[in-house]
Amino acid sequence: MNVIFLGPPGAGKGTIARPVTERHGITAISTGDLLREAVKAGSELGLKAKGYMDAGELVPDDLVIELLKQRIAQPDCAAGCLLDGFPRTIPQAEALESAGVAIDKVVNLQVDDQVIIHRLSGRRIHRQTGRVYNVNPDGAPQPPADMSPDELVQRDDDKPEAIANRLEVYRRQTEPLIAFYRQRNLLVDIDASKSLDAIVEDVLKVL
Repeated sequence: MNVIFLGPPGAGKGTIARPVTERHGITAISTGDLLREAVKAGSELGLKAKGYMDAGELVPDDLVIELLKQRIAQPDCAAGCLLDGFPRTIPQAEALESAGVAIDKVVNLQVDDQVIIHRLSGRRIHRQTGRVYNVNPDGAPQPPADMSPDELVQRDDDKPEAIANRLEVYRRQTEPLIAFYRQRNLLVDIDASKSLDAIVEDVLKVL
């Protein structure tokens, strides 16, 4: 089963992906993680991507597609995958179809901008593990009680000025995918303003 998660930054795509893939035995592929790993490794693609990511801009299609092709070719994707953060544009979606990747369902996570800004402003990354936490009182998942705040860092693209830019880019470039996949009878809308457990339950029911 191949599934796509659509939704603005901060909708919870990566967090919801974990229990969904565990339940269905498929592999989650986050292009954001692929890009960050490439940046950390200092690869040629990673260095090119870094400038766009630091500014909160979308990385060009050719870089993302090249990384994704490498990832999908790995054996753990043979039974299916969940794409988080790809496609971001209609040309990317068309390229996915041209590559012969059959999509079974597209989950559209819907959430207001105010909720997104609140969520992302509280998001932190653990320095050692790369695991994502949310330090807001109502955030999820919460960091462990014994974890020092010094162990957590805020990504540059989770700062207020970058969040506003990311939302604008999403509206302009990615939101048209909703109509693209609705026309193909693949899209289902999910209210992503609920609690994490409620959102996961709704997604699992759909799949």
